Amino acid sequence: MILQKMQLQNIETPIDKKERYNLLIKQIESIIVDEIPDSGNIGNILGLMKSELDLFWVGLYIRNGSTLGLGVFQGLPACTVIQWGRGVCGAAAATGETVIVDDVSEFPGYIACHAETASEIVVPGFKNGQVVFVLDVDSASTSAFDNTDKTYLEQISQILSRFVK
Repeated sequence: MILQKMQLQNIETPIDKKERYNLLIKQIESIIVDEIPDSGNIGNILGLMKSELDLFWVGLYIRNGSTLGLGVFQGLPACTVIQWGRGVCGAAAATGETVIVDDVSEFPGYIACHAETASEIVVPGFKNGQVVFVLDVDSASTSAFDNTDKTYLEQISQILSRFVK
């Protein structure tokens, strides 16, 4: 009788970050369509990332000589041209290594595109061993990114490299 009176509660158990990324990568692979322009696939991947990872902004900056030019993105309008080696995006491009910034206000030479950005991770994308773009991921919270994000965002960057010419 007591069991009949008890109500079952719908309790959501949070999934761990690795599981969330594994699911995201499966979703990304499932939405890729060969019959659409590359920008459509990039836009869908970034849109899925923004929504599933609760990001403030996510986008690509594409190498154009000694600069990075704004490519496909999800979020508010952003900086359009970044000099190679300047800011977080330029640093990741110049070194060819992922850069994690816990608090953008403390990054020397930070280029502020949005006042709301508090932390950032930038992942270089490669073709034939050369950096051809960076994946810029912003959060409105400080210390939002860690080595788990780095590992999985580097995998997503590899997927995106299929669509960046």
